[in-house]
Amino acid sequence: MKKIIFKGSGVALVTPMNKDGSVNYDTLGQLIEFQIKNGTDAIIACGTTGESATLSFEEKLKVIKFTIEKTAKRIPVIVGTGCNNTKIALESSLRAQELNADGLLIVTPYYNKTSQSGLIKHYTHIADKVDIPIILYNVPSRTGVNIQPETCAELSKHPNICAIKEASGDISQVAKIKNLCGENLNIYSGNDDQIVPLLSLGGIGVISVFSNICPKECHLIVKEYLEGNVKVASKMQIKYLELMNAMFCDINPVPVKEALNMMGYDCGNCRMPLDILSEENHKKLESIMKKFLLV
Repeated sequence: MKKIIFKGSGVALVTPMNKDGSVNYDTLGQLIEFQIKNGTDAIIACGTTGESATLSFEEKLKVIKFTIEKTAKRIPVIVGTGCNNTKIALESSLRAQELNADGLLIVTPYYNKTSQSGLIKHYTHIADKVDIPIILYNVPSRTGVNIQPETCAELSKHPNICAIKEASGDISQVAKIKNLCGENLNIYSGNDDQIVPLLSLGGIGVISVFSNICPKECHLIVKEYLEGNVKVASKMQIKYLELMNAMFCDINPVPVKEALNMMGYDCGNCRMPLDILSEENHKKLESIMKKFLLV
């Protein structure tokens, strides 16, 4: 069985911004403490929700360093280091390792994409050169490329590739990954609305956007399920489904950053090209947040 970086709920943490667009480290520190206090099992820094696409390389290193030092080994910190340039993905991964990251989250190459054999070469090239565990990140709706179950099976043979964040939305594919990989590849849900379904297929947790605003609740959904309280977990999944879906009423992380702003955290806006919420979506989000007593 492969190394387990964490079981439970990992938050795909936002990167708060000041009005001038710079990173707001005061608020980032507050968010980290909010997550740890409320039971989050791992922090994922510089992922999609952390706006890694619009952070410079130097900014990423500073955010990673700050997050690791602030977390102070209380829970694992996993760093998003994926890129559509294998050389840069490797360089980012090595720098994250130097900064004492507990693991790497590496998204599939995007835009230029690649074949399944190209995916194997890409991930193997990085995994051969790092000494910390890698979580594959499959999100074809954003990247345009899907890691096929057979490719997962091949990659799972590498000792440094320990898990996959599965955000394809295809439960049948998840079942096939589990069938082919068994205990050789841990599976995390990449979709908040499918936490319980994925756990039922042998998953061990979630890497969550929803956890930014409801860390305790997200942690409990996984905890209850893994402790055998399936009905409780299922009930929670259904209860919070509307709120989970509200976090995707616009392009992630636009809604979740605005939700955190409503909760009193000075997260600011997303960097361009992402835009602010429309007035209509803002009103809908605020109404749902009030319904769940978050504002």
